Amino acid sequence: MPSRNTRLDLLPTLAVTAMLMAPTSAGAGPCGNGPGGFNTWLSQFKTEAGAKGISARTISRAFDGVTYDRKVIRLDRGQRSFKQSFEQFYKRRASPWLLNKARGKLKRHAGLLSRIERRYGVPPEIVVTIWGMESTFGQLSGKMSIIRSLSTLAYDCRRSEFFTNELHAALRIVERGDMSPAQMRGGWAGEIGQTQFLASSYVKYAVDFDSDGHRDLIRSIPDVLASTANFLQRHGWRLGEPWGPDTQNFAVLKQWNRASVYQRTIAKAAAVLAGRG
Repeated sequence: MPSRNTRLDLLPTLAVTAMLMAPTSAGAGPCGNGPGGFNTWLSQFKTEAGAKGISARTISRAFDGVTYDRKVIRLDRGQRSFKQSFEQFYKRRASPWLLNKARGKLKRHAGLLSRIERRYGVPPEIVVTIWGMESTFGQLSGKMSIIRSLSTLAYDCRRSEFFTNELHAALRIVERGDMSPAQMRGGWAGEIGQTQFLASSYVKYAVDFDSDGHRDLIRSIPDVLASTANFLQRHGWRLGEPWGPDTQNFAVLKQWNRASVYQRTIAKAAAVLAGRG
């Protein structure tokens, strides 16, 4: 079974761009490179969050029992540069197994995907390919506490400002009732849900497509797929146009992930699923 890769170069571009450009320190208080000052920093962050309009109840729920996570720091420091040819990457990430699963998902969710395409203009093959590549259709979306991971990374000096902003966004998700802190589990860098949205993108682009009153990108397949299409539409996806290299729609795929091999794999795999590859 394919395994999900959480290296920096394979995170959605909104993560990559911001993480690479973020200053090394900022936020509620002095950052740190170890657990020693974490509790002091967290106390100051809670005060800052309250000043920005997050309720005392949300702050209490979100940070109940939160501690510094050494595993997150090890994973962050252990990232390696990405050096694979397109052919190597495609073979690994768009395997026959995954494409067969994708065909099954296209058939099973045909009605839903048709409604999403009518609403957002994004073909089912693109949405399902991203779903499969990001989390193997929700099977590998991560089990780490988003609040704990983001708190640790926000306190850490390496990208404090970026992750402090992500932590504020995660609190807004809880505040508006989309998910409880306990439900917010995902990747070590704060990726949430079956297509691995960062919290800031969750706030901007997640939609309640099943109309249950919650934007749930962990458990609701309609919300997951529609939110993915909404992200692409909001970044300029053009209805009915091709998505191969040198097209406007391929440029939109660059807004999903910075890695060229990732963009090309989405485009090719979706073309295969559409019977054009």
